Amino acid sequence: LLDRNFAVQALIEAVTSRSAHVLVRVKENRRLPVLRRFPDGSWLSRIGAVPVRVVCCEITISTSQGRRTGTYRLVTTLTDPFTHPAGELIGLYHERWEVETTYLEIKSTILGGRVLRARTPAGVAQEVFAVLVTYQVLRLAMADATASRPGTDPDRASFSIALNTARDLVIQAAGVFSGAVIDLAGTIGRRILA
Repeated sequence: LLDRNFAVQALIEAVTSRSAHVLVRVKENRRLPVLRRFPDGSWLSRIGAVPVRVVCCEITISTSQGRRTGTYRLVTTLTDPFTHPAGELIGLYHERWEVETTYLEIKSTILGGRVLRARTPAGVAQEVFAVLVTYQVLRLAMADATASRPGTDPDRASFSIALNTARDLVIQAAGVFSGAVIDLAGTIGRRILA
């Protein structure tokens, strides 16, 4: 799963030479000749020596300033439209943004834009590990919370609420487990769900 700046012929050829597949966004002005049309509106084309399928997508976003609709094109080496329907590929590409969101949550939310403080390689490794463990624990709390309410998409849970609640609990030493009964959703989960 690649963003449009990685839709490079050499990279696509290198990936496919290892029997792997590619799903990449391409720039709107990229010339991709139609070699064969498929019933779902996608078409067969080529990037260098690699046969690819082109899928056109329309996306609408809603913000407080209103709605905006745009289009983008995906290219994939998964060329069979019956085995790999266009709608599923579009959904899969949308999930790629979750990786971007993860980086943002680590850089901007957990670290607050600060750089690591460690001054030795071992210290940097320890600090990175601590940040990643913190991230994973918060994501697990979010997943547990949303799993406790059927039909709730984990992607809709707020990472900032989870992080701020965890910070509050540590600072206040609140919500410390004192008994044998453990509430997996806990205080963090209840605030996420609220």
